[in-house]
Amino acid sequence: MDRALESKSTDTLRGLESFVKAVESGSIAAGARLQGISAAAASQNIARLEQSLGTRLLTRTTRSLALTDAGALYFERVQSVIQELELARAAVADLQDEPRGLLRIAASAAFGRHVLAPLIPGFMARHPRIRCELLTTDGSVDHIQEGVDVSIHIEQQLQDGLVARHIATAQTRFCAAPSYLQRAGRPNEPEDLRDHDCLLFRIAVDGRFLRWGFVRDGLHFDAQVRASMSSNDIDALALCAAAGGGVTRLASFVAEPYLARGELVELFSSATPTRSRATSAPLDYYLCVRDRYELTPKVRLFMDYLLLALPPELKPRPGGNWQGKSDSAND
Repeated sequence: MDRALESKSTDTLRGLESFVKAVESGSIAAGARLQGISAAAASQNIARLEQSLGTRLLTRTTRSLALTDAGALYFERVQSVIQELELARAAVADLQDEPRGLLRIAASAAFGRHVLAPLIPGFMARHPRIRCELLTTDGSVDHIQEGVDVSIHIEQQLQDGLVARHIATAQTRFCAAPSYLQRAGRPNEPEDLRDHDCLLFRIAVDGRFLRWGFVRDGLHFDAQVRASMSSNDIDALALCAAAGGGVTRLASFVAEPYLARGELVELFSSATPTRSRATSAPLDYYLCVRDRYELTPKVRLFMDYLLLALPPELKPRPGGNWQGKSDSAND
């Protein structure tokens, strides 16, 4: 290949990547960080691309950028090109060597602390060239802006625009401290909760309370409750309940240590017969990526590891499929 033509092709690819990353992340600087280059270099790449096309693609200001009409049309056509190139690079790297680099994982706070954190060392031991960063948050996660490769959240926290796969199911426990039950009495069925102090989890994504679901005779229903306290942190609610603050609903992996120590008592358990025979509905957890292009070898290795390493009581139901804007993420 002629050197001048080769250089021009390289410049075009660099410009394409800088342009697409800038649009996806909202700024040239943020896009440059994703590429691992300086903002000045990314800006120069885009300028050369615009020069070769003979048109302006972006309108730049000091704080933001906007697509021109030509830029919007061009972005629509070339975005998939960059994604395919990244997927091809990852596939070739996987053939040549074991995946390496940083895997950034975001997870709901309690699941991240109590489930993922103890499992990640085993994953890194299997794949020593992969470094992990765990972000624990119950708020919204912007995969592009925060550089997140994969996130794990309960169904009620799922965000539009992500592709999700069911990864785990956690049984839930309704609990209260012995001191609270001595003071307020024990609720014998879900309908009694309206007369008790209830400690509720507020979903940071949309501000709603997480409903207290039950199943009775095969039918799902939500208990009516009286919220005496709320928090966006499950561990805070567990501590409050253990101190006698009221009744709360906890995932089993959060509740078990408190139950074992006698700091909390389980309500509505199978060992406590009630005329209602209601059982607590479980929490379903989903592994999320932006789209199928983000199912890189690192992400696939992590997903496969979790499906094997999760404790038996958290194993997902059979037949978990991908859901979201792309139904081909598991191709």
